[in-house]
Amino acid sequence: MLVTADTVDHAPRRGRIYHALYFQVLVAITLGILLGMTEPGWGAAMKPLGDAFIKLVKMIIAPVIFLTVVTGIAGMGEIRAFGRVVTKAFVYFLTFSTLALIIGWAVATIVQPGAGMNIDPATLDAGAVSDYAAKAHDQSIVAFLNDIIPATMLSAFTEGNILQVLFLAILTGVAINLVGKPAEPVTDLLERLAQLVFRMVAILMRAAPVGAFGAMAFTIGKYGVGALLNLLALVATFYLTSLLFVVVVLGLVARYNGFSLWALLKYLKAELLLVLGTSSSEAALPNLIDKMERAGCGKAVVGLVVPTGYSFNLDGTNIYMTLAALFIAQALNVELTFGQQLLLLAVAMVSSKGAAGVTGAGFITLAATLAIVPTIPVAGMALILGIDRFMSECRSLTNFIGNAVATIVVARWEGALDREQLARALSGEPPVDAKDVPSEAGPILAKELAA
Repeated sequence: MLVTADTVDHAPRRGRIYHALYFQVLVAITLGILLGMTEPGWGAAMKPLGDAFIKLVKMIIAPVIFLTVVTGIAGMGEIRAFGRVVTKAFVYFLTFSTLALIIGWAVATIVQPGAGMNIDPATLDAGAVSDYAAKAHDQSIVAFLNDIIPATMLSAFTEGNILQVLFLAILTGVAINLVGKPAEPVTDLLERLAQLVFRMVAILMRAAPVGAFGAMAFTIGKYGVGALLNLLALVATFYLTSLLFVVVVLGLVARYNGFSLWALLKYLKAELLLVLGTSSSEAALPNLIDKMERAGCGKAVVGLVVPTGYSFNLDGTNIYMTLAALFIAQALNVELTFGQQLLLLAVAMVSSKGAAGVTGAGFITLAATLAIVPTIPVAGMALILGIDRFMSECRSLTNFIGNAVATIVVARWEGALDREQLARALSGEPPVDAKDVPSEAGPILAKELAA
């Protein structure tokens, strides 16, 4: 059997729940919270554990994306299929990213969580957000587009830029596809390397509970549970809005496309807990790619939709940006005209692109948005700096779920979804046997699954 973190998730059906990754991560999160509450100093000192695990995952993300995308495009047949997948993916991303922004704007306008705070902008500590504001200058459209092109073919991997790796992978996959039969040995080699890389992912995922423990202990130890009480209205509004988006919007999308959102969440429970513990959707990216393929989504679709979704389909980040921006305006008694609010939505739509699913990215893109819309002082971000970490978990979870749903939907649109395999995966049945593997999956994969 192909060994990945998903393999461990079948243990509970054999009565060994303590072997399941999701159970281990859940226990680790609980222990991290307890340590942070009882011994804040020790909890804050656990930060290196979480940071180290994130670095381990980021180390493997580039080869996972490259190999998945290249082999997927190489096996597409007609290269026109690549254009169709990309077009359909971006139609989905644009539609639901815009909807997320509108929902965040509508909730902030109706609930008005910042109203009544009456804070004088002159009393805010602008220095507290100066670092984020400085990074926001690098978020311009021209800089973003130029940054997609790597300086060298190797720098795309050494710098760990997801979009650069994706750009290089697409070029390589298209080239192999156009060369055709003479390039088959290269495709075969890359498929073998893919098996090796996913074995490495399985090894690294064994450290997931340690990383989740360290990250959660640090969050609670550093900021304290009491930090939530300072701006509870904003935190509660953001969590409820994100929940509304996932349950209602994504739930309806899932139902319309013939699958259960709840079943999908159960299928991805280990990854969701990992995202919750580390506040980073990137931590679960390799496993998401693997599990979407196991759920019957075409390899090429998964390879294109998941990595691009991590930069262009950030539903949680979009909800956060409009909600937080209007909260700051309300708290500072800044009256925005309807035209200024529309401008805010438009700028947020553009500036949110390229925000990777890592801790702090949402805060940086918010700074970029406010820098372009000067009506709201950037210094107002100091109001939410202390609680941003608590909202980061919700942003990452919403982004992750949105990308999982997008992958299945685009696969269905493209006719690259095995509905029988999706039903088996979401119902908790074991992975397919070798006889169930389509011939185009290759003898290497069939042999590996049969092992």
